[in-house]
Amino acid sequence: MAKILIACEYSGRVRDALIDNGHDAWSCDLLPSEGRNCFNHFQKDVRDVLDYGWDAVIAFPPCDHLAVSGARWFPEKRADGRQQAAVEFFMLFVEWHHKHGRPVAIENPVGIMSTEYRKPDQYIQPWQFGHGETKKTALWLHGLPPLKPTEVVDGREGKMWRMPPGPERKKKRSLTYTGIAAAMGSQWGDAIHAL
Repeated sequence: MAKILIACEYSGRVRDALIDNGHDAWSCDLLPSEGRNCFNHFQKDVRDVLDYGWDAVIAFPPCDHLAVSGARWFPEKRADGRQQAAVEFFMLFVEWHHKHGRPVAIENPVGIMSTEYRKPDQYIQPWQFGHGETKKTALWLHGLPPLKPTEVVDGREGKMWRMPPGPERKKKRSLTYTGIAAAMGSQWGDAIHAL
């Protein structure tokens, strides 16, 4: 059983998928946890728990200041330091990998990290994992294999990007699709277990 941190996850979807795969998985987010295993959650800044002896980290750093969908605000975000702070937070997980030599996966939508850091190892879509949606997502992998599609489906409707503005929009758009979470839990869980 590996001890795995899911950073910046309030939904518990990836945490619960890893627990289902037999791991000691914990989520951490500033928001309270949802999902079946809410007791396996730290409601605090992830920097406070990164040195708890994890065997692997799967990170979902906030994309507000990194995603190309917000490119029209980049000059303002660069000028006031928000974008640089977001880049540094993303790189925190890369540095953790270099410091500990343990597996790390970092998830983010298409954005500036392809040039600020490096190209991602993989792009995935919800429709590759049983959801008729389009949401191109990048994965930077250190010591973990690319995810293999589990259920390619039609109906690439793209409802997620059409979500109207509102107080819950950011929270809903940040959710990991359950099919992707299940693939992470089984495929990456198995890879971590094999280490």
